[in-house]
Amino acid sequence: MPVEITWWGHATATVRDSGTSVLTDPLLTRRCAHLWRRRGPVPPVSAHAPDAALVSHLHADHLHLRSLSRLGRGTLLVVPRGTLRAVPGVRGLAARMEVCELAAGEKVPVGGVTVRAVPAAHDGRRLPFGRPRVEALGYVVEGEARTYYAGDTDLFDAMEREAGPVDMALLPVGGWGPRLGQGHLNAERAAQALARLRPLGAVPVHYGTFWPLGLWSVRPHEFHSPGHEFVRHAARLAPGVTVHRLGHGESVRLGVDG
Repeated sequence: MPVEITWWGHATATVRDSGTSVLTDPLLTRRCAHLWRRRGPVPPVSAHAPDAALVSHLHADHLHLRSLSRLGRGTLLVVPRGTLRAVPGVRGLAARMEVCELAAGEKVPVGGVTVRAVPAAHDGRRLPFGRPRVEALGYVVEGEARTYYAGDTDLFDAMEREAGPVDMALLPVGGWGPRLGQGHLNAERAAQALARLRPLGAVPVHYGTFWPLGLWSVRPHEFHSPGHEFVRHAARLAPGVTVHRLGHGESVRLGVDG
């Protein structure tokens, strides 16, 4: 059975493996606070019914309560440990979906796959208040393939050891504003991560979708170019990895052996 990955924009992607669908960091609206969707349609209703949704950290463009409320009843919502205490709105979702908190190194079975939480180098606090502190995570979806979703992260020494051998890597490239702060990967650093991880293939995410209201003309290359730059840097730093630069709503299917 082929494994299929569909990118909906920003950090939201559907991973279908072993008859199970997993949705990463659902952002299913046209607007998120001061950010507006500038490219790609809002994900269709068909994207709202995964078996599980993975939230990597508590920033509003990754833990978006209005988007989470659109998910189908009974969806398993996987969040970093401490989320229920830090974000009261998630407790309200527990009436219609199962909420599972994980720390790095912990796993949960979902249908035909296992979801394993791994560390990420990112400030995972719920802003602007920032207390209590909750660690940011990445996830590895293990079924017929091993798909690493990095969440938001910078490079860190143990990245390849924590992720383990992976077939596909969904890596954040760029962001939603004219500058990248700490805890993010630009295109070249994402390609460096790719060289460490050495998967069979990669999909760049987290770029070219949302931009702040009123800043649409400020450094537009930061919005448009990260995907192309990632392809270029990956060809130099990780030439054995196939990069799939998807458009919004586009999918890649992978036949995985062994």
